[in-house]
Amino acid sequence: MMFDFVPGLPLSRGFYEQVAGPELAGVPHAAALLGEGSEVLSFDTPASAGPRHGVRLVVLTGPGRSEAVRATLRRALPPSYGGRPVILGAGGVEVAETGAWLVARLGFDPLRPIGLLDWLAVPWQRLAGTCGGEVFHDDAGLLGRARQALRRYPPDVERYVLAAQWRRLAAGYGHAARCSEVGDELGAAALTAGLARDLMRLALLTRRRWPPYDRWLGSAFARLPGAAETADALAAALAAGDRSLRQDHLRRAWRQVAALRERSPAAPPGTATATGTATTAGRRSPAEEAEGLAETFTAAITDLRVRALPPGGSIDQLTASAEVLTDPARCRALTRAALGL
Repeated sequence: MMFDFVPGLPLSRGFYEQVAGPELAGVPHAAALLGEGSEVLSFDTPASAGPRHGVRLVVLTGPGRSEAVRATLRRALPPSYGGRPVILGAGGVEVAETGAWLVARLGFDPLRPIGLLDWLAVPWQRLAGTCGGEVFHDDAGLLGRARQALRRYPPDVERYVLAAQWRRLAAGYGHAARCSEVGDELGAAALTAGLARDLMRLALLTRRRWPPYDRWLGSAFARLPGAAETADALAAALAAGDRSLRQDHLRRAWRQVAALRERSPAAPPGTATATGTATTAGRRSPAEEAEGLAETFTAAITDLRVRALPPGGSIDQLTASAEVLTDPARCRALTRAALGL
């Protein structure tokens, strides 16, 4: 079945401005395209958004107002818009109280003080889906405040997470090299793919962008300014059948990602020296350089509670289980147990 593809973001915007918004005139609310779905981060395509994929909109209200707003929309909404069905409920036009919606998605309310467990137990995709998309209307400004509060980690939490990511890379590089040493090129290639994933996520975190689900990770990485050369190096490392070539390409990508942080104004003192100068870099393996960066970030942490944490990192670094990462209660339970929070 053929249909005219309209990306989800302009479709949702037009739907609010022409249909839902006028029906809610005078009713305090916020309206946005947020949450899950490729359209929130503008990764949707004709293949991902067929004609049965409904129009999406999140309408957030004050306490005790959601049922009245839902009833208003139920009476007024058309059966379709822009060739897509209009469905009131999850996956379509969703109505909820602001605080309840945020807690259901994140496991906490970002309009209140955000604690250490909150930051470390919330998946990056949930942060990306809450901070991404677009807000079409926000009477009280609460949704804007919540999104602003979630834009980036506090400095010491950021250092802790970046240190954990560099430690992951240090360990992974050693495992891949060991596979090559014993002739296990398939194992080395599989581990190199994991290193490429971790480097892309690290690059996004370094540029203070929340990494999305793996199926959109390469697309998000490609949007980073200056990422093309690193992407080429990673692709060459994954395609290389020779151990030496693989390591050369991986080392090149590794140092390009490290250089992103060296140029960042938020880099702690000593970050540049931790990656090695032109003279010393050739004498240090990527694993040694990664460990040096992890130590540098850790040493810059001033919050004693953060400094005392085990070196596991945030929930995305503790597990890749979709059953955990899609359930805020499980995320919080695992993070609390793993980090002693």
